[in-house]
Amino acid sequence: MKREAAFWDASALVPLCVHEAASRFVRQKLRRYSPVVWWGSSVEVYSAICRLQRGKEITEKESQGAGARLQMLKKGWSEILPGDELRDLAEQLLAKHVLRAADSFQLAAGLIWCGHRPAKRIFLCGDQRLCAAAVTLGFGVVALPQGPP
Repeated sequence: MKREAAFWDASALVPLCVHEAASRFVRQKLRRYSPVVWWGSSVEVYSAICRLQRGKEITEKESQGAGARLQMLKKGWSEILPGDELRDLAEQLLAKHVLRAADSFQLAAGLIWCGHRPAKRIFLCGDQRLCAAAVTLGFGVVALPQGPP
């Protein structure tokens, strides 16, 4: 059975690499939804892995395992590449929604992926502000659960 494509924000990818509260949930979603991601997502996920190691929330060995899982994920996902349209759209989204710059790129990439027709398109995300903006635009948002692992 072919999986349906969905846009995965970096916050939804991190729990696939590092054990955390939402890990089981996102693994289930990975069986159902094939990831489409923003070109910079791997950098955002790797940044999170490094931050967790520096903060001693994961060990060096766990960090290496997380990096290896990230490399495996990258082999199976589709990327929305940077360009003028994406940059311009990200700037427009910042004017209309309470987003950080990286999140505006994520949302712009999601819109480009679906041809600016987000209805019936899934957007997986763990950031509340980004989820709210995606809902406003018409995406079917799958929000990650919050809480202890």
